Amino acid sequence: MRAMQTRKSTHWLLYCRPGFEQDCAQEALRQARQQSPVIAAQPPILANSGYAVVALNEQALAFRELIFARQLIRLHQTINPLPERDRLTPILAAIAALPDQFGALWLEVPDTNDGKTLSAFMRRFQPLLEAALREQDKLHDGATLPRLHIFFPDKSTALIGSSDPHNSAASIMGILRQSMPAEAPSRSTLKLAEAIETFIDRGEQARLLRQGMTAVDLGAAPGGWTWQLVKRGIRVTAVDNGPLKGVLAKHPLVQHLRQDGFKYAPHKAVDWLVCDMVEQPSRVAKLIEGWFVAGLAKHAIFNLKLPMKQRIAALEAALNSIRSRLDNEGINYRLQAKQLYHDREEVTVFITRTRK
Repeated sequence: MRAMQTRKSTHWLLYCRPGFEQDCAQEALRQARQQSPVIAAQPPILANSGYAVVALNEQALAFRELIFARQLIRLHQTINPLPERDRLTPILAAIAALPDQFGALWLEVPDTNDGKTLSAFMRRFQPLLEAALREQDKLHDGATLPRLHIFFPDKSTALIGSSDPHNSAASIMGILRQSMPAEAPSRSTLKLAEAIETFIDRGEQARLLRQGMTAVDLGAAPGGWTWQLVKRGIRVTAVDNGPLKGVLAKHPLVQHLRQDGFKYAPHKAVDWLVCDMVEQPSRVAKLIEGWFVAGLAKHAIFNLKLPMKQRIAALEAALNSIRSRLDNEGINYRLQAKQLYHDREEVTVFITRTRK
């Protein structure tokens, strides 16, 4: 058993979409450097592993501000090699040495094909470990207590860490899973459904997504995002040269305009603007900020498609463009961005006007 070095540095485990490990680590380190220089030696990044480990001094990371991280876990110990015939004993010993009690036990694996092969083991191991931890008085039912994470990147390794319920994702593996609705015309509907749950709490949803509101969906076809709005009783102008499919083709709450989304503007302001067009992030950013400056929308959810290289630089340029323009216009707003589980080479952004 090898304990992680804790005197000079604190190690943080972050889950991410496979292929975005460098972006995830780079973003976390950049956030930390805004507080003070990072002098800790950095662990290697494993490409396409679905996770990254970063070493910090005493800097704190704000999960809500991390775009590429699905989860934020303070890493306490790594056990490697993990005995194949008795994984329970060394894991229990490592947890017993931790000072905290925990309110939940989450056994997790990377969101990769190799990770999925461990699912059967996880189902067998979870009740055994949970029962032992309750007997040790380490595990209780408490929403405010830190969560205990046991992460298995492979069969011979266990990373043991904890997360703060107020500074982490509330879903196992940091994945807010959605079921595909039978009537929705495309799987893209899951992106908007996840975005709504991620960015807008239930109380806000009742206020911001009310029946009778109006919305514009730019690049709507075949209608996955329009469907999410219509099912909430929102009247949608769907703008796309392509056709809408299924129930949306003749839906009474949908007006379909075969126009270019970059050229369309409504005659009067709407409550919502949503946009999932395949275009350079800088061009989409200019489009969105133009709508807000003109007072054409109160709230927006949109995707920024990322380039193959310099993804963080392109994303920051687009977001900074929006922030700068809205700040210069004296517009009060809240902006959040996240690479969601249902996103691919993209990041989803939420903007809402706020009061002073």
